[in-house]
Amino acid sequence: MTPPLKPTLLEGAAFIQDLVRKIDASTDRVAIVTTTLHDDCDAMHLLIKALQRAGDRGVTVSVAADALTYVEPKEFLIRSPKKQPLRAYRAMRSERRLKSHKVSFHWLGRHSNITFAGRTHVKWMIVDDYTYSFGGINLDHASFENTDYMIRLHSKSIANKMYHEHQRLLRADKGGHASRSHAVELTPTETLLVDGGLPADSIIYRRAVRLAREATDIVVVSQYCPTGLLSRILRRKHAKVYFNHWRHAQSINKGIIGIGMLTSRKKTDYNRDNYLHAKFALFTMSDGRKVALTGSHNFMYSSVFVGTREVALQTENSAIIKKLETFLEKRVV
Repeated sequence: MTPPLKPTLLEGAAFIQDLVRKIDASTDRVAIVTTTLHDDCDAMHLLIKALQRAGDRGVTVSVAADALTYVEPKEFLIRSPKKQPLRAYRAMRSERRLKSHKVSFHWLGRHSNITFAGRTHVKWMIVDDYTYSFGGINLDHASFENTDYMIRLHSKSIANKMYHEHQRLLRADKGGHASRSHAVELTPTETLLVDGGLPADSIIYRRAVRLAREATDIVVVSQYCPTGLLSRILRRKHAKVYFNHWRHAQSINKGIIGIGMLTSRKKTDYNRDNYLHAKFALFTMSDGRKVALTGSHNFMYSSVFVGTREVALQTENSAIIKKLETFLEKRVV
C-alpha cells in the first residue's frame, strides 16, 4: 500500500533554504528547470554554491533555465553576448561557474524561431526522492519576495516520474521541437499535467475549463487575469478570481493584465499590495468533492496559443487542498 503523501507548502525564503539543505544532503541526482536563475542575492549565492558542491562530490546535477526570458524589454539576446546588462552577465557567469563544477547547464528555447513561442515557464526541482514544484517561484531575489509558494513532496515514485519528464523536456529542446501535452498518474489522487510547448495545445488549460464547467464554486488565483473560454465560464459561475490589478504591475506585465481585464471584462478580487505570483484554482463539485489545479500556468489563453511549456498538479488530496486554502486565506484574501 502506498503511504499517504505529506505535502509541505513552502514560501519564499523558507523554500530556498529548504532546497539548499536538501541539495547539500543529496547523493544521487539534482534536476532543476526554472524560468529565471540569477545569482543576485545571498540566498541564490548559497544555492549556486550548493549545486557546485553537489557536482564536485559526484551527484548528477542538471540545471536548465529559459533563454527567452532575456529577450524581454531591457534584457538581452543570449546569441549577442557583448555589452549585456548586469542581470544577463550574472546569468551567464552562473552558467560558467556551474559548468566548472561538473554541472550540466542548458538554456531552453534557444532554437525557437518566434520570440515567445516555445518559452519554458516550468518550475521544478528534483533532489534525490524529493520534488519541489507545482508553484510559481523562480530562482532569483525578486521571486522570493512575491506572494507565491512551491509544494514539496517526498516520494521516490513521484521523483522518478518527474525526473523522466525532466529528461524528456531536455531531449525535446535539444532537438528544437515541442511535444504534445500529456498527463501522468502520480498517485490515485494526483495527476501530473505537462504542456510540452506545442502551440494551441495545453492539457492544463483544457483541464481547468472542464473542471470549471462541472464545478458549482470556483476560486482562481493567478498573476494575470484569466482569459479565453475559461474566463467566459467564470463569468457564468459563482467564482472568486484573484490577480494583480494592472496599476500594481510593472513593465510588460502592466500591459498584459490591462489587456486581459479589458477583453475578459473581469475585475480582480485581490486587494493586497504585495505582488501576487501564485497560480492555482480550487473547484467545488456538485457532489461536494474538491479538486485543485496548482502549478505554473496563469490560466491565460495567450500562453496556450503561443505554446508555453507549463507544469501543474491536479489533485483531490485533502492535505494539499487544505494547504492551498490556508495560503489563500492568509496571503491572498
